[in-house]
Amino acid sequence: MGILQELEFRGLINQVTDREGLEEKLAKEMTPFYCGFDPTADSLHVGHLLVVMTMRRLQQAGHQPIPLVGGGTGLIGDPSGKKAERTLNEMSVVQDWSDRIKEQLSKFLDFEAPKNPAKMANNYDWLGGINVIDFLRDVGKYFPLNYMLAKDSVSSRLEAGISFTEFTYMILQSYDFLQLYRQEGCRLQLGGSDQWGNITSGLELIRKAGEEERAFGLTIPLVTKSDGTKFGKTEGGAIWLDPEKTTPYEFYQFWINTDDRDVMKFLKYFSFKSQEELDALQAEVAAAPEKRAAQKALAEELTALVHGEAALQQAVKISQALFSGQLSDLTGAEIEQGFKDVPSVDMATKEDINIVDLLIASKVAPSKRQAREDVTNGAIYVNGERVQDLDAMVGESHRIDDRFIVLRRGKKKYFLLKY
Repeated sequence: MGILQELEFRGLINQVTDREGLEEKLAKEMTPFYCGFDPTADSLHVGHLLVVMTMRRLQQAGHQPIPLVGGGTGLIGDPSGKKAERTLNEMSVVQDWSDRIKEQLSKFLDFEAPKNPAKMANNYDWLGGINVIDFLRDVGKYFPLNYMLAKDSVSSRLEAGISFTEFTYMILQSYDFLQLYRQEGCRLQLGGSDQWGNITSGLELIRKAGEEERAFGLTIPLVTKSDGTKFGKTEGGAIWLDPEKTTPYEFYQFWINTDDRDVMKFLKYFSFKSQEELDALQAEVAAAPEKRAAQKALAEELTALVHGEAALQQAVKISQALFSGQLSDLTGAEIEQGFKDVPSVDMATKEDINIVDLLIASKVAPSKRQAREDVTNGAIYVNGERVQDLDAMVGESHRIDDRFIVLRRGKKKYFLLKY
């Protein structure tokens, strides 16, 4: 199976220019290709993951990835898919974000491969010192105004308004393709479906600039969820690849909670399992959907790839402890991950305290009467252990790593006590 057939099997081709020509090119020789990442935040998120995984697949098929960090275009802002003007960031901020994105991409692409090593590029290298007169004469002349106005990234913003700054973005991205075509022999641009207009503009510029060898464009589909909610978002916000912004446990939980209707599609998209392995998982899901084998396979593979095997094992351990209620088995660091978003209380003293008084001090119960009722009714748990003795004392022996105690009221209401 060729690489394009592999991408088609996985549903990863949305649009492609000259399908037969690209297939012949990829089959004949190692082909440098690029995809751009504008530094609009200090981390990539799971919305970027599909295109990154597609780059990884192409590299494994023998082609050379050129991840392009938009140190220049990041100062401008891409209007594609946006309803309003982006906020412009300072150069120092964009440079810092560019460096962080470079570091993250190195987890997925092999920069030491002997024949087709990934090669990082930054478009500030050629955009930063550009002469505006030369640029308008040598590049701008190839972009008729009516051609630019017809592009969806521009036409969709005309009514709401678009600045000249963002209007010129497609020219800058097209110029990137031309520069990489000339400097690196890049013959393919990869991007999300919202980049089709920018990609085809780059192909037009390459043709009009007199380059003889054909270049190609390929877009991957927008990831959608069957329930209509936006992929990559939770109640806590975006799912980031930076473990400081989204912990490995939260990342693992995002994938483990994938809807049954989406899980096989996401496995095809994001996993590197073979067709035979995917078929076996599909059969297992059909026979025993309650075991959620596909969700576990998806969560384990992606968490290990993004955060490493040790972080995966920690995420699994936290998940199992929360399910079983055996919270005392967790370390303080694991408690911080697993209870990052639950209500927390900073305790003023480490002295032992009666369970009723503790419920009042931590504001788990509004009154002593309610606290007593909750205890006697069996609704209170300390680190997963039920407490029904009104005279019970909670103290040093209960503190995990001498820092945390987890209180639970009822089935799902957790409270984290910090010492």
